[in-house]
Amino acid sequence: MPNANNLPQGFDSLAEAQQQKFLALKKIKDEGGRVIGLYCSYVPIELIYAAGAVPVSLCATSEKPISAAERDLPKNLCPLIKASYGHAITDTCPFFYFSDFIIGETTCDGKKKMFELLNEVKPTHVMHLPQNNLDQKGYPFWADEVRKLKTKIEEFYRITISNSDLRKAIEDCNRERQHLINFFELSALDPTPISGLEQFNVKEAFGFQYDIRKKNDELVKRTQELRTHWEKELKGTIDIRPRILITGCPLGGVKEKILAKIEELGAVIVGYDSCSGIRTQMEMVDENPDRDPIEAIAEKYLKTNCSVMSPNPGRFRDLDYLIDHYRADAVIECTLVACHTFNLESHSIGKYVEQKGLPYMHLESDYSQADAAQFATRIEAFLEIVKVRKGIGI
Repeated sequence: MPNANNLPQGFDSLAEAQQQKFLALKKIKDEGGRVIGLYCSYVPIELIYAAGAVPVSLCATSEKPISAAERDLPKNLCPLIKASYGHAITDTCPFFYFSDFIIGETTCDGKKKMFELLNEVKPTHVMHLPQNNLDQKGYPFWADEVRKLKTKIEEFYRITISNSDLRKAIEDCNRERQHLINFFELSALDPTPISGLEQFNVKEAFGFQYDIRKKNDELVKRTQELRTHWEKELKGTIDIRPRILITGCPLGGVKEKILAKIEELGAVIVGYDSCSGIRTQMEMVDENPDRDPIEAIAEKYLKTNCSVMSPNPGRFRDLDYLIDHYRADAVIECTLVACHTFNLESHSIGKYVEQKGLPYMHLESDYSQADAAQFATRIEAFLEIVKVRKGIGI
C-alpha cells in the first residue's frame, strides 16, 4: 500500500498558519480593519468582502462551553447551537470577540431563537431563509434578504457598497470556489495523495487566511504540490483501502471521534458532502456584468442543497455525482443529536445509497467522548463489511 499520507516537504506550514490565526485577526483589528462573524455557509461572503471586511467562522465545535450554554438553552438542543452560544457568553471564542457584529440565518428553529439571545451579547443580524429552493417565488424573497444585509453592512460601517465592489468580490469568491474544487479533486485520484482528515484540516486552515487573493494563490500552490507528489510517488500504485464518502452535518465537533477513527481503522475518506466539503462550492455566482449582482448572489446561495430545504432533491443529485466521481466504496452519514432535518433526511439518504449498491452507515452523535468507543466498534465492523464487498482479504 502506498504511503498516501507522505505529504510534500513544507506542507506542515498550514498547521503553523492555523496557530497564527488569532494573532492575524488581532492585527487586522489593531489596524482598523472590519471583521464580521458568521456561522453558516448560506451567508453571502461576497457582501462582506465588498465592504472591505473579512468574514470569520465563529467557534461552534467544542464541548467545553456547552455546560454554560445550558444555563439558558435546553439540554436537548443541537450541540452546535449550544457550543456557539456557550463560546459567546463565556468569551472563549476570539473570532466572536473580534467581530464587529454577527450574521445569523434561520436554518433551523433552534438557531433562530438562539440568535435572539445572542443579540443581547453582540449585535446580530438574522437572514430569513426560504424553506424551498425549487419554488421560484423563494428567489426574490431571498434576494431581498441579501439586500437587507447589504443595507445593514453599509449602515453599520457608514459606507456604500457599489455594484463594482460586488462584482469584484464575486470574481474573487468564484476563483476561491474553483480552487477549492481543484483541491478536493485530488481525492478523486487513485491512490489519493491526501487523507480525508488532512484534507479537512487544510480546508479549515485556509479559512483563517484573511486575504482572499493570497488564499487563492496558496490554494493553487498547495494543490499543485500534492498533484506533483501524486505523479512522482503514487501514480500507478495500488491502494486497497476502502474509499469512504462522508455526508451529513457540519463535522468539526466530531472530527477526531469519527473522521480520524475511520482512517485509523484502515479506510480513506475521499470526499465530504457537507458544509465542511464540496457541497457549498459546487455552484458559482453568475458573473454576467448585465445582471444585478445581488440577484446573482442570491441565486447561488439559495441553490445550496442543505437538509433545511424541503423537498431536497438536489442533495440526492449531488450525492449521486460525488459517489461516482470519487469512486466511493461506501457512504457514512454523520449527524448531530437534535439536528432534526439531517436526522430525518438520513432515512431517505440511506435508501438512496443502498439502491446504488453501496453500504451505508448513519452515526448520530454530540460533542462528548462518551460514545467514542461504541463508534469505534461500529466503524470497525462496518469497514469489515465494506472490505468484503470490495474483495479485500478474500
